This record gives sequence, structure tokens and C-alpha cells, in this order.
Amino acid sequence: MEDLYNTSKLSEPASPVASVASADIAAEFAALTVEEQERQRAEWSQELARVEEEINTLRTVLASKTRHSSELKRKLGITMWKEITDDMNQGLKNVKESSVFQRTESVLKSTSEKTASVFGSITSGITSKFSQMKNSESMRSIEEKVGSAYENVKTRVSTSRSGSITSFPDALNENNSSSGLNSPTDSVPK
Repeated sequence: MEDLYNTSKLSEPASPVASVASADIAAEFAALTVEEQERQRAEWSQELARVEEEINTLRTVLASKTRHSSELKRKLGITMWKEITDDMNQGLKNVKESSVFQRTESVLKSTSEKTASVFGSITSGITSKFSQMKNSESMRSIEEKVGSAYENVKTRVSTSRSGSITSFPDALNENNSSSGLNSPTDSVPK
């Protein structure tokens, strides 16, 4: 009798309601006479055997139905890959239709629009700064000096073909000395 009570304590049910029910059953069982306890045990053993037999029967029927289903699917050309694909598509559809996904999608869309707006304003700011810099006096002065140096070198090179100057570095040096610019070759030690 105490053995049965201890056994029920070892395999305690998960919920408090089931725990109370187990305690009630154990208390009722303890209140029975020895003959009644034996009769109850025999009854439970018979019921357990019947339930296990039903479980085995159901497993057999389920296995048979599963084989029959597989055979029908094979005849219809439904492959496992198609079933998986259909399940995945249905799952994705369910996720996309969920309210959580809808809210997340709207938040991400709003965030991307705000980010694009910020990058757009940064880009326009940089463009405007470059435009201002291009129109500044110092930039114009540099452009004029580079342009005139280029034209002078070009002129000297074309005249060098006629024989007055023999090489491009000579034309560059001659141009720099006439325009007052330092040649990159002047600063390099020889």
C-alpha cells in the first residue's frame, strides 16, 4: 500500500490539478480493504492491457493508411519535394498574412524611407559644397593655372615635333620656368 503511494510521488504530474487528483486517488486506494485493493489492481491491469491493445491496433491501422496514402501520392505524381514545397509556400503565406509580419514590414518600410531621405539630404549637401567649391576664386585660379600650363606644354610639344624642343620633360621644364611654377622634377634630388 505504501509502495503505491511512493510510486505516485516519484512520477509526479506536471500540473497542480493533476497532483491533487493523484493524491486523492492514492488516498481513496489506501482507504480500501486488501481484497478491494487487489480487485482494483486487477481491474486496472485489465484496462491497461485493453488500452495497450487498442494502441497497437491503431498503430497498425495508421501504418496501413500511411502506406496506402504514399501509394496514391506516387500514382498521382505527388513527390515528397512537392509536398515540402507546398508546405513551405503555405507557411510563408501564413507568415506574410500574420499581423506581426505586417507590422514589422511597415516599420522596415518606414525606416528605409527615412534612411533614404537622410542619405538624400547628405548627398545634396555634399553636391552643394562641391558646387560652391568649384565656383570659388581659389578653384578658378587653380583651373586657370592648370589650363594655361597644359596649353603651354601642348604648344611646346607640338613645336618640338618641328625640332625646337626635343622632349616632353624639356617642354614641361620650360613651361614651368616661364609661368613661375615649380616642376615636380625640380623637387626630386638627382
